[in-house]
Amino acid sequence: MLNAANRITILRILLIPAFMAFLLSNIKYGDWISVGIFIVAALSDGLDGYIARSRGLVTVFGKFLDPLADKLLISAALISLVDLNLLSAWVAMAIIAREFLVSGLRLMAFAENKVIVASVWGKLKTVSQIIMVVVLIVLPNTLLACVVLIVAIFLTIFSGIDYFIKSTDIWMVRGREPSEL
Repeated sequence: MLNAANRITILRILLIPAFMAFLLSNIKYGDWISVGIFIVAALSDGLDGYIARSRGLVTVFGKFLDPLADKLLISAALISLVDLNLLSAWVAMAIIAREFLVSGLRLMAFAENKVIVASVWGKLKTVSQIIMVVVLIVLPNTLLACVVLIVAIFLTIFSGIDYFIKSTDIWMVRGREPSEL
């Protein structure tokens, strides 16, 4: 049976198609509705984590599903923004690639019974990406959009590098025989 935190995470995943449908449609105020859905989905990330920790509901399923839901939400937003010509494809690809690389690093850590906790830089990256998506939808082609985009790209790359530097013991292969890999 799913606990409350995991239900909220699943709701976040289910909001993704609605977000995209409104954003990519020609419905009056569709962009504003999509922003509302996106903000609710983004805020649910903090809520499900709080509920899981405060009520002792942290599960392996939740540890897997929560970051997946985050990546799906941001990736869907980036792909939609590229489709609307509000974001360059290389920016979306750089952000999505970083997410895959850090997820791979977390899987490597998990295989060695280690956990890579979210860093302050990773959290700032997430907040900057959420702000970037909202600003690109409601204030496209503005100086603010450009500044927020640059900040999000910087924090995305910097936080990714930070994770890899702090986790060299996980991804550096030292003194292992090929048969041990």
